[in-house]
Amino acid sequence: MPSFDVVSEIDMQEVRNAVDQASREIANRFDFKGTDSSIDLNDKDMLITIESASEDRLIALRQVLEEKFVKRKLSMKSIDYQDVEAASGGRARQKVNLKAGIASDMAKKINTHIKDMKLKGVQSQTQGDQVRVTAKKRDVLQDIIAALKEADLELPLQFNNFRD
Repeated sequence: MPSFDVVSEIDMQEVRNAVDQASREIANRFDFKGTDSSIDLNDKDMLITIESASEDRLIALRQVLEEKFVKRKLSMKSIDYQDVEAASGGRARQKVNLKAGIASDMAKKINTHIKDMKLKGVQSQTQGDQVRVTAKKRDVLQDIIAALKEADLELPLQFNNFRD
């Protein structure tokens, strides 16, 4: 029976490259001179910390980071901005979580979305942090992929292990 897996992954090497490029750009840009702005990546926790002299510089810093993500073809849905917090010396800091993996509540939403399509012979089941979809016909699976791409889910979805 044909099947595929719905996953939500993020390429950490590309994230690392985007953060490095953003750091280099803020070091050279005139509007960031003297603000002591920084972007740091914590690979283990999948967390980016951005810090600058003021909240408006923090917004500009976010924009630089987002531009680098787009250039590296990383989904903006994988970024989860936390609240801006005050740092020492009147500075502003913000943590940015990177979302990867499908949580159980999101897997339920995906399963419900597939079942609401009311296609014949389609089964979907959650397996850890991915959802496996099986059907009798390959064309039906391709319709499901198209529908999931159109659905406005908060996660970047990839479809792999497509088997006939």
